[in-house]
Amino acid sequence: MSQITLDLNVSEIVTMLPQSADLFRNLRIDYCCGGKISLKEAAEQRGLDPHNVLTDVHEIEKKKELHQQMEPSDFGDKTLVTYIQEKYHAGLREELPLLAPYVTKVARVHGDTQPHLLRIQEIFKLLRAELIDHTDDEDQNVFPLILEFLENPTAELKEQLEPHVTELENEHDSAGRLLHELREITNNFTPPKEACGTYRLVYARLEEFEKDTFTHVHLENNVLFERVQKAM
Repeated sequence: MSQITLDLNVSEIVTMLPQSADLFRNLRIDYCCGGKISLKEAAEQRGLDPHNVLTDVHEIEKKKELHQQMEPSDFGDKTLVTYIQEKYHAGLREELPLLAPYVTKVARVHGDTQPHLLRIQEIFKLLRAELIDHTDDEDQNVFPLILEFLENPTAELKEQLEPHVTELENEHDSAGRLLHELREITNNFTPPKEACGTYRLVYARLEEFEKDTFTHVHLENNVLFERVQKAM
């Protein structure tokens, strides 16, 4: 049973479920400076049905829980590739544009006094560009070749595939280094005590982004690419 109820403050809900911030933003419910009121009160102030808003929040929560329950390392080759594409590739394309305005806002408002926030913005921009290009290449070129090779591991396909896998692993290493720097300069994604709601939201979602990216890379490097290596 969900712990998220109409009596919880909006700010508490965003802390528990960072993705709910996008819903509140679209509904123009303040989860930052005015987030210390219950979801019921916040919805009513906007002329919304509180139960409908709560249902939307629970749908976001269920979607997150469903993905967490799966054991993708046991999937067949095609199912694993589809899972990576639908959860992580599509997830990146959805989350990164949504998170970008928050990162920009925090850097703009607080960057003068906290310059590490400007570096966070730089790292985020680098990761966004690199990971979108990276996943596009996988979807359009490398994954189809991997599936073809795993079904029919010929010497010709092996020769075509090897440099692609090496390049992808190098790109994973590059993303990993940026994520490690991000964790270091955010003090393990711990916001200052005086941080506003948007500041806290950025740290929470960056931490979740880090977690998802490392799981994503693990599935590719240690599961999918390992299957390719064993077939070579």
